[in-house]
Amino acid sequence: MDILSRAIQFASEAFDGMCRKGAGEPAVLHSMEAAVIAGTLTEDQEVLAAAALHDTVEDAEVELAEIERQFGARVAALVESETENKRKEMPPEKSWRIRKEEALEKLKASSDPGVKILYLGDKLSNLRSLYRMQVRQGDGMWEIFHEKNPEAHHWYYRAVAEILTELNESAAWKEYDQLIRIVFKEKG
Repeated sequence: MDILSRAIQFASEAFDGMCRKGAGEPAVLHSMEAAVIAGTLTEDQEVLAAAALHDTVEDAEVELAEIERQFGARVAALVESETENKRKEMPPEKSWRIRKEEALEKLKASSDPGVKILYLGDKLSNLRSLYRMQVRQGDGMWEIFHEKNPEAHHWYYRAVAEILTELNESAAWKEYDQLIRIVFKEKG
């Protein structure tokens, strides 16, 4: 079995029975969507495997060492680039901004182009989900998040877009930019 197929199977097992916050859909679908988006940007199987696995450490209590053991050092490094320090000693609403600032710094500092592709796949999938939630629930949707202020989310998603400008000719980046404008009601 190739690395991507193994990653898809691993993620499916890790997320078995879990649903995405607010959306109600199986958590594994987000990982698969991130991998599909990444697949429009690269054929690098390690990047695609990392996209399928990107939330397993953060959300499914998989150890990063297990990712490295099964998928290798680069896939583990890519997954780690997307894994936030949740700061379990702090309430999530208090650590949200710190975690996002750290994520942006990691993204800026990365020399592996796969990290940017992985981020775009993940964040575009998130924005698609936010858009669907907004259509169904309106602006009340923000109440389910640790950070309830939509302007804070807007800051984060726009900052990611600015870091990823080298991908701005891709359909994925253009969709990402357009969804920021729609979800956060940007002018222009």
